Amino acid sequence: NALAGVSEWWKALPSGTILTPHPGEMSRLVGDSVTTKHVQANREDLARSHAALWGAVVVLKGACTLIGTAGARPLVSTRGNPGMATAGMGDVLSGVIGGLLAQGMSLAEATLAGVCLHACAGDRAALAGERGLLARDVIAELRPLLNLATL
Repeated sequence: NALAGVSEWWKALPSGTILTPHPGEMSRLVGDSVTTKHVQANREDLARSHAALWGAVVVLKGACTLIGTAGARPLVSTRGNPGMATAGMGDVLSGVIGGLLAQGMSLAEATLAGVCLHACAGDRAALAGERGLLARDVIAELRPLLNLATL
């Protein structure tokens, strides 16, 4: 929201930037009176085109989260669930991606692995029910999931 109010904000982004908007945030970032409904109807195109325009990786969250990069068809995550549409989930996703970057993964590897880990942890947490799912429930599933991956 803060970026959306700055003219040509993307010109100030450092290389290696990853943006993780949900559709409402994406509509504000794109500007030009683009509605959330338009974002939802044009998810792949917007993720790809704006990744190129902004010089960033765009993780367009939602049902079938998209990972958009310049010049490539967005990757699609089919994991995750509606219970994850709660406050703090995007912060957890950003933290997972940032943690993977800090451990030396490339931008592409960290983004893809982060999206997958976050969604799978959300699915594991939802086994107890999607209603009332909190960001901390997803966080609690990350450690066992990561330990399974290292076996």
